[in-house]
Amino acid sequence: MSFAFALFRASDASTFLRRVLALDAVTSGVMGLMLILAAGTLGPLLNLPVPLLRGVGLSFIPFVALVAYAATRTPASRSLAFTVAVLNAIWVVASLWLLMSGLIAPNILGTAFVAGQAVFVGVLAELQVIGARRLAAA
Repeated sequence: MSFAFALFRASDASTFLRRVLALDAVTSGVMGLMLILAAGTLGPLLNLPVPLLRGVGLSFIPFVALVAYAATRTPASRSLAFTVAVLNAIWVVASLWLLMSGLIAPNILGTAFVAGQAVFVGVLAELQVIGARRLAAA
């Protein structure tokens, strides 16, 4: 049993994949709400533009809906999982590009915030790919 399966104690690939997608939906939803509701506080703390933070939070709404839908499919949908994984990978690249582009000038806490969420999303994307591949092999 791989580490990823042990982490979520799933007996089968479909359950593992749905749990990873559910984790993505919940964490994305919490992050989106935080960015929408606390952008005014987070902006100065992270030295990131408040409209950017709020806009990113609002952009999470359709993403969370898609991921929650994917997490509730029984059996799990391989194509939906790959779609979510690709969107997450794009998010990681966009986040890192934004940090390196010079378009924003976050302080060290802001840089850690953007980089940290990119790493977390990257891990989710990898777990989604692992789950989708295991689903195909099952």
